[in-house]
Amino acid sequence: MEAVISPLTKIGRFLLAVPMAIFGIFHFLGAEGMAKMVPIPGGVIWVYLTGVALIAAAVAIIMQKKARLAAALLAILLLVFVLAIHLPGVMAGGDSGQMSMMSLLKDIAIAGGALVYASTQPVEKN
Repeated sequence: MEAVISPLTKIGRFLLAVPMAIFGIFHFLGAEGMAKMVPIPGGVIWVYLTGVALIAAAVAIIMQKKARLAAALLAILLLVFVLAIHLPGVMAGGDSGQMSMMSLLKDIAIAGGALVYASTQPVEKN
């Protein structure tokens, strides 16, 4: 069984990290538009900070340096998105409510995958 899990974990690592890096890049390319969705003051700064966090998590997961911590923090970040951005959009309803629901479900699924991946990684000593 271990012979099957190891290659799957390696593939899963890239399937998790590469899209997160791309999402992080998108945060820099579309910062002004995304800033309108930020529910707290400082809009564009939060978008850039989030972009950095997504790219950093992707790099850590791919390089397997603090991957457990990076994946857990990524899951927390995604769940914050669910609660602060997507859920209010769902509650507002209308056409944008359906898009918000798709984003909410996507981020919950990715957060779950990140937590599963984190559980496969060893705890690193300093």
